Amino acid sequence: MSFLTTVLAEAETHVELPMPAWAFGAIAIVIFIALAFVIWSFRDVANRHSHRSAPDAAAHAGAPGATHHGTGHPTQGH
Repeated sequence: MSFLTTVLAEAETHVELPMPAWAFGAIAIVIFIALAFVIWSFRDVANRHSHRSAPDAAAHAGAPGATHHGTGHPTQGH
């Protein structure tokens, strides 16, 4: 019975947080915004380097079920 009373006595103790509760949420939001910016900065990276993958793309163009979608945007100067 002494173990049970010890556990119950510890459950009633009040633990002071190192900062206000809203600050934890604010920190989480800032971290998620930073991670979203990192992900956003890598958007469309594969298409930026299409000249490097052109030989592989040409080799796979004749594969069964492959479809041809054109050569890209007409404004691309590659």
